[in-house]
Amino acid sequence: MLHSNLEPRLDRIELLHDWLRPQFPEAAPSIAPASADASFRRYFRVTAGERTFIAMDAPPAHEDCKPFIAVARLFGDAGVHVPTVLAQDLQQGFLLLTDLGSTTYLEALDEASADKLYRDAIDALIRIQLASRPGALPEYDQALLTRELRLFPDWYVSKHLQATLSASQNDVLEAVFAAILRNNLAQGQVYVHRDYHSRNLMVTEPNPGILDFQDAVYGPVTYDLASLFKDAYISWDEERVLDWVIRYWEKAKKAGLPVPHDFAAFYRDFEWMGVQRHIKVLGIFARLFHRDGKAGYLNDMPLVMNYLRKACERYNELAPLLRLLDDLEGKAAQAGYSF
Repeated sequence: MLHSNLEPRLDRIELLHDWLRPQFPEAAPSIAPASADASFRRYFRVTAGERTFIAMDAPPAHEDCKPFIAVARLFGDAGVHVPTVLAQDLQQGFLLLTDLGSTTYLEALDEASADKLYRDAIDALIRIQLASRPGALPEYDQALLTRELRLFPDWYVSKHLQATLSASQNDVLEAVFAAILRNNLAQGQVYVHRDYHSRNLMVTEPNPGILDFQDAVYGPVTYDLASLFKDAYISWDEERVLDWVIRYWEKAKKAGLPVPHDFAAFYRDFEWMGVQRHIKVLGIFARLFHRDGKAGYLNDMPLVMNYLRKACERYNELAPLLRLLDDLEGKAAQAGYSF
């Protein structure tokens, strides 16, 4: 069984080698794994002489390279640092890209570097958002936002917790989902990367290098900020996050982006957008484990749940979700809650 699972991937490596050779007639290229993501895509570092490149392997049966190419052009035109597509074979699912290096924000962030790195990330985000126009990317509409929320009951509750919601619990969840969506859909609309966080930002010159943007959409202005500062892979104390969020808001307001003029209203939008994302991410991490066998994401669930709980504690409208989480985790009796 193990051999049969590996064989298609080994075959694709051979296909990739065959495709790359004509791209480098003067020096036979070598390839080595660079990274993989939560999809079927894989990335290889290609070395030809003294130069390095990145090859993307995106099996056409599962992935489509065209959105990556389109968004790379959009974001590049916005003046941010994204890989340049040097060669493509859409039929086989291969792209040859410029190499943005191997140092992620996650690896580089520490107490000393954080302010500078996050300032750069904020400036790049604002450049992307200023380039926004409707119709260029799919809309982050109610249908898509709802599909993402449904990952929570379908995968986190049912598969991961092995729990079945009662009728009253399901009503609570649906009512909270409706409130979250009302907030999300009322926000100003811009280009949204959808995974603008420490694993997809590279330390480069100019900084940052931005990766994994192929799922970009046109949607709520706070989404990428929530991804950046409510990051599933690294956390900071809330006072420091508040300072960074204020810095973004001041710059965004000055640039004319569609953010509220009152910071309290903006911060509420930021928090509620984070709630939508955390609910989705818990479902995605559960699916990656139970469906795809990727156990590493289980280690990141507690931080995501902590973000979700803290936001729910701050807003009365989200208190029913906090009680539901307590109930699902067996804490309802202790806390005096019941359904």
